[in-house]
Amino acid sequence: MFKGSIVAIVTPFRNQALDEEKLRELVEFQILNGTDGIVPCGTTGEASTLDYDEHNRVIEIVVQQVAKRVPVIAGTGSNSTKEAIEITEHAKRLGADGALLVTPYYNKPTQEGLYRHFKAIADAVQLPQVLYNVPGRTAVNLLPETVARLAGHSNIVAIKEATGSLLQGSEVLALCGDKIDVLSGDDFITFPMMACGAKGVISVTANIMPKEIAALVDAFLAGNMEEARRLHLMLLKINNAMFIETNPAPVKTALGLMGKCSDELRLPLTPMSEVNRGTLAGVMKEYGLIGGAE
Repeated sequence: MFKGSIVAIVTPFRNQALDEEKLRELVEFQILNGTDGIVPCGTTGEASTLDYDEHNRVIEIVVQQVAKRVPVIAGTGSNSTKEAIEITEHAKRLGADGALLVTPYYNKPTQEGLYRHFKAIADAVQLPQVLYNVPGRTAVNLLPETVARLAGHSNIVAIKEATGSLLQGSEVLALCGDKIDVLSGDDFITFPMMACGAKGVISVTANIMPKEIAALVDAFLAGNMEEARRLHLMLLKINNAMFIETNPAPVKTALGLMGKCSDELRLPLTPMSEVNRGTLAGVMKEYGLIGGAE
């Protein structure tokens, strides 16, 4: 159902308030450059420091601006099952085409707890749902066997697999077959994940290089392996640069350097160190994303 190059879009701030104008501009930048879907309020969108009104407003703006040109998959996860159901229901009312549901963080539920959590949301809300497995953020790993248990539910259509493990991604694909689509959650392994059977990526790097990420995925889906491989290797350095500090600090800094939006973050995230900022700027210059001077 959801495939291609899907951006995990940042949430731009201005003086610590939501910058609605820049968010709309970022949506247009994505669509004009071939992005196949947009995820507001994900990890990269700093959902954890948005209040409820802001969270809903970000989804509303993105849905309005997209105007059905590509799917909008709203981040609606929570470590409270009841809260996740409520947020997902609200996203549906706002017009989202799907929901991205992160594994419950901090609680550290068992695999049975994870199964019941996601099943409860899928039972409660008639909306296509994408599981989001990112143990580096949540301290819990949604195992392939649990994904396979959930894959039979009609409302669970995909998983964003962000363990960084080709082994785990392959195990999900092997166990689930065509019952659920797999999307890479890590830019640096999009190509090999697609070689294993993934249908695309939910990307951080697409915030700054949407055309190139879309071109990689499109080349693969068209069967042009040589071009997809070339783009994979070409993008490797910038993909790595997006994670020299905690996401989304590098990608927001990059957007700031490009003049796309402010690089403001919300505490407890802080501006990049001067050393890492300089490293990032140097990589961006190599890719022609910014000029010779910051």
